[in-house]
Amino acid sequence: MTMNMFLTPLLLVVSNIFMTFAWYGHLKHKASPLMIAIMVSWGIAFFEYCLAVPANRWGSEYYSTAQLKTMQEVITLMVFAGFSVFWLKEAITINHLIGFCFIALGAAFVFKT
Repeated sequence: MTMNMFLTPLLLVVSNIFMTFAWYGHLKHKASPLMIAIMVSWGIAFFEYCLAVPANRWGSEYYSTAQLKTMQEVITLMVFAGFSVFWLKEAITINHLIGFCFIALGAAFVFKT
């Protein structure tokens, strides 16, 4: 095991934080013009790509593409849940949690060898 094996999930978490803000951060500022939201989101997404591309490149030495994608999706749900609660002030319901658990269960099968 090398550092890149552990660096991959870390970079994916940080990149996903950027991407979540790029995709959903503007929902807290709906009064701003749509074109401004698009341009700001695009700028934020640039930094997401600067982290996600190396994470996937380095991670592909240890994980299959399906595993990388699955890891990204589970990270997305975790980041999104926190973002919804802390940034958008939206509640996560029991139905959301159950759905997320089913997705995580499916993800476990992708990593089963």
